[in-house]
Amino acid sequence: MINGKKIAVVLPAYNAEKTLKQTYNEIPLGIVDEVILVDDSSNDDTVRVAKELGLKHVISHQKNKGYGGNQKSCYNKALELNADIVIMLHPDYQYTPQLIPSMAWLIALDVYQVVIGSRILGKGAINGGMPKYKYIANRFLTLWQNIFMNQKLSEYHTGYRAFSKEVLQKINFNINSDDFIFDNQMLAQIFYQGYEIAEITCPTKYFKEASSINFKRSFIYGIGVLKVSVSYRLNKMKLAKSKIFYQK
Repeated sequence: MINGKKIAVVLPAYNAEKTLKQTYNEIPLGIVDEVILVDDSSNDDTVRVAKELGLKHVISHQKNKGYGGNQKSCYNKALELNADIVIMLHPDYQYTPQLIPSMAWLIALDVYQVVIGSRILGKGAINGGMPKYKYIANRFLTLWQNIFMNQKLSEYHTGYRAFSKEVLQKINFNINSDDFIFDNQMLAQIFYQGYEIAEITCPTKYFKEASSINFKRSFIYGIGVLKVSVSYRLNKMKLAKSKIFYQK
């Protein structure tokens, strides 16, 4: 715990057998109360490795539910365990677990309700090997969203995120897509409810075992981001009424 707040780290896993141990071993278990792994019907031994590491909360999807569907299981389980702070960490070791204390403290002290690890602040993305086309797309999509959503984030596309229980209970994340656009919808929901989002500089690594979507899936995701931004603006202007912006 930090400041009396129960902390849960959720690991949305898919074929993370080779990187899970390294990721888990760097989680600061001295402050983390629960570690939850949700395996999205992997083709490898992710579940076996998780159990060998002694994880108490391992959920296995019998059928692949997608990246967004995996996160839904993660957050619902964390809320079921009554976690006050929930931190999503990819078990592919693309993001360092060593930032967990910094992210948790900002929420535990009620400075912010949401914290994300930004690869764009500083030179984390470039130094970590982010493909150039992804970097350019990241910058374009982020500019588009900041304009349409009247915000100033350095990026909307990081997979390293921390939330207070209050936020997860208020936004209707279960209605979001089960695909990769889930992440973007969630940030839009958070801003729509009036919360601010803190960012901290986050180094990142791109390597063979790190999860990454291909160009086609990236293109589909990009189109989805544009749509989410436009929908957000129209709902703010009371010209549309999208279900994702309804409270629970």
